[in-house]
Amino acid sequence: MTSPATMPATMPDIRSLVPHSGGMVLLERVVSADDENLCAEVRIHAGSVLATADGVGSWVGIEYMAQAIAAHAGWLAERRGDAVKVGFLLGSRKYEASVPYFALGSVLRVHVHRVLQAENGLGAFDCRIESADAAPGAASLATATVTVFQPDNVNQFLKDGNVA
Repeated sequence: MTSPATMPATMPDIRSLVPHSGGMVLLERVVSADDENLCAEVRIHAGSVLATADGVGSWVGIEYMAQAIAAHAGWLAERRGDAVKVGFLLGSRKYEASVPYFALGSVLRVHVHRVLQAENGLGAFDCRIESADAAPGAASLATATVTVFQPDNVNQFLKDGNVA
């Protein structure tokens, strides 16, 4: 991670970093970021998207991970002075959750680490979700490797379907 001396004093509002709007922005804030990593936070409450009496199903963790990856791309774009662009979740490998639900009242930390970034926009991230209250070294609540794609021109990509 970037050293505290080079980390901005405050992180940008997550809503400025992801191409989602309104209630579809599921993460609450960026905790930290650098060129290869981002950590975001989400609080689970009764008003959370997809919440039930038990909490939020752990299967939603894949979307938390995808939005953290989008926030990382947005953070990098903002640093370069570029606009935030739309990206696509292509898939995940080995999504494993150790809990059936993220409990109401819990605060989660979503960590993403870029392990691959190709020039054509394909990327892969190792992701994990942890309880913000967990002791260092505690088991993750969910883990996955997530594959994403961010074309240079999303409209052209949707029209042609070429990854080139």
